[in-house]
Amino acid sequence: MDPAVAKGIAFAIFGVLFKFYTSCGIFLSLLAVLALYAVTGGWRFIYIVIVTIPRDLKGLMFLLDVYPKMRKYQKNNDDAVSLFQQNVKKHPDKVAMVTVDERSWTYREVDEYSNRVANYFYEQGFRKGDVVAIFMESRPEFVMMWLGLAKIGCVSALINFNLRLETLYHCIEVSKSRALIFGSELAQAVHDIRPKLPANTALYYQGSDVVDNLPSQPLDAALSKASTLPPPKDHKVAFNDKLFYVYTSGTTGLPKAAIIIHSRFFYMSHSIFYFFDLRHDDVIYDCLPLYHTAGGILGVGNCLLKGCTLVIRKKFSATRYWDDCIKYNCTVGQYIGEICRYLLAQPSKPQDRQHKVRVMFGNGIRPQIWTEFKERFNIQRIGELYGATEGNANIINPDNTPGAIGFNTRLLPWIYPVQLIKVDQASGELLRNKNGLCMRCGPGEPGELVGKIVAGNPMREFDGYASAEATKKKIGYDIFKKGDKYFLTGDILEMDEYGYMYFRDRTGDTFRWKGENVSTSEVEAVVSSVIQLNDAVVYGVEIPGTEGRAGMAVIVDELHQADLKKLYQELQKSLPVYARPVFLRYVEKLEMTGTFKLKKVDYQKEGFNPNVIKDKLYYLDSKLGQYSLLDKQAYENINSGQIRF
Repeated sequence: MDPAVAKGIAFAIFGVLFKFYTSCGIFLSLLAVLALYAVTGGWRFIYIVIVTIPRDLKGLMFLLDVYPKMRKYQKNNDDAVSLFQQNVKKHPDKVAMVTVDERSWTYREVDEYSNRVANYFYEQGFRKGDVVAIFMESRPEFVMMWLGLAKIGCVSALINFNLRLETLYHCIEVSKSRALIFGSELAQAVHDIRPKLPANTALYYQGSDVVDNLPSQPLDAALSKASTLPPPKDHKVAFNDKLFYVYTSGTTGLPKAAIIIHSRFFYMSHSIFYFFDLRHDDVIYDCLPLYHTAGGILGVGNCLLKGCTLVIRKKFSATRYWDDCIKYNCTVGQYIGEICRYLLAQPSKPQDRQHKVRVMFGNGIRPQIWTEFKERFNIQRIGELYGATEGNANIINPDNTPGAIGFNTRLLPWIYPVQLIKVDQASGELLRNKNGLCMRCGPGEPGELVGKIVAGNPMREFDGYASAEATKKKIGYDIFKKGDKYFLTGDILEMDEYGYMYFRDRTGDTFRWKGENVSTSEVEAVVSSVIQLNDAVVYGVEIPGTEGRAGMAVIVDELHQADLKKLYQELQKSLPVYARPVFLRYVEKLEMTGTFKLKKVDYQKEGFNPNVIKDKLYYLDSKLGQYSLLDKQAYENINSGQIRF
């Protein structure tokens, strides 16, 4: 059948089914079922469509809701700032943000503080398009800094406060930041890279700690004198202009500055609000880093744009999570998979069910603990989602289906053009047919998730990175027809017959650990520099009972001169905690393929099992602060959970 004809028939059938569900007309329903059977050729598919209609309708209603809003904002030249200010006018004295055990900020106070930021930096000569890096621990001032800069059209680069040395410098350099705002608690990290920064990079610090070893300006004193009135409006900001950069490791290399535009900030926040049935009076508990998408967009966005109150904890605490939720009357909580596991690992206590949290949303909760987590903590809804910070292939699980990270309709998959395509599992390369086009995966077939890029469509654009070269690497060409373009997520998913999708693995040279993406090439470069050896290969390995993959480094040491103490100390200095290899394997030489490629996949399959591997193995012993020998007993203790990471 001609695709256009089939598409038309399918739309007609969907319309009839929608009519049936709204009016329960027997004749229409019978006609719809017969037509659907004729097109699909099977009762099973009809059953699947009927079962998933409520879910698919919610997805369709979302598209019908969000498209007009985004077109309207685009036409009116609205942006995240103007949408926030609408909430300021609605409820100026409502609490917008609360810092655990410190203070609260009303919408008026957030607006006035960000106005101070805007006016101060405007007076310093900053204008639309200038980039300012922000390097601070999670607190309301972090949000108000980038919000204030956005009011004068500046773009903020939100930098991971765990970064140090070369990686920290890289993030500032790649964004072409004109200035750096840092928390006084991070002064030493800035001091360590100061010689490499351009001489004209202006430094400003916020916080109570004394900073006397850097040529930097104290912001607190300066902002106290700045005007709280709206800043001069001598520039135009469009809905599709840059708002800030969020860093992602992508699939290879150092962190990449992913572009977040105003419309994407709205779209991502609104998706959470809509699909998980959040309310404007919700209180969201956010203990995730504010430089990340989860905490800094999905959490903060629903505060600034939807009027929710945001409770910010600087650092996650498993022992305080539910106590905080009770204390601040939280109704919504955020998580990454590790958080759920840590909470379950805590001894049971009455506070587990004395809170008011009805929804928890995030990504990475293991299917094995999904139901247990809901029941133990009396959570009505787990809102699992999937989406690359910079990508357009975002999916969401709106109906509590355990283990699923999202869905696509089986009836009309082209309405939301996100697909699974076949790839080589070892190399990650796209598999193509005799016509040079990619092949879709059917139910039960693992494949890479891709999203169609449509220019001019704010939901289908790929805004890319600050680096044009990095942007190009994430685009696949000629996927289903000559000339089309798709965003490549680098993630392997699998879809069941109902259209629910489940995470399976990552392609390329990235793995996820402690809720963070880890670039293997970045860690390899650091390890090689420390050990002064030619070859080292890094990859992720699975540990029973934990989410993600722990880092493992295979290091060449022909002369058996490994200095484990020095390696541990240098990795502590150079890498954030989540990127430090948990396991080490010392070899006399690295195995390569016939084309001189390292056999990383083979090493990865062998894992860290001393019963299989004859090379020397070590594990990161946090209690002793060193790498300790990984023998058979240690291996059993790791697998049983007696040794944790």
